[in-house]
Amino acid sequence: MTSPAPLDPFVALSGGLLIGTAAALLLLFSGRIAGISGMVARATGIADTGISRQQAIAFVLGLPIGALVTGLWVRTADVAVTSSVPLLIGAGLLVGYGTRMGNGCTSGHGVCGVSRLSPRSLAATASFMLTAFLVVAVARFMFMGA
Repeated sequence: MTSPAPLDPFVALSGGLLIGTAAALLLLFSGRIAGISGMVARATGIADTGISRQQAIAFVLGLPIGALVTGLWVRTADVAVTSSVPLLIGAGLLVGYGTRMGNGCTSGHGVCGVSRLSPRSLAATASFMLTAFLVVAVARFMFMGA
């Protein structure tokens, strides 16, 4: 298996600018934060987050469509799933639980909240990152023998 070509810094910068612009436009025109978990909750009818359901559905559908367009235009992602399906399901459930418990996800807190210097989002993002570092360190120690 050959290693993938490195990602062009311009492509990465462009992606970051598009994410930031989209989040800023949503906040500017609707007064809402572009948090994916809140958008999914509203699109599926789990919660009323103050945004219209149609707008939430359009936002959620735009995520995979945007990824598809990017893959066709720029390049496809080099993804190899090496974990077991039950492990992935368990990880997804834990992330979902943490998202509900933390009242937001990395997009809402990390992208939108940190850029607004929200103390709650700064604390939440630090907590997300610390937890991720610890989980990776423990998993590597347990499964790779450090």
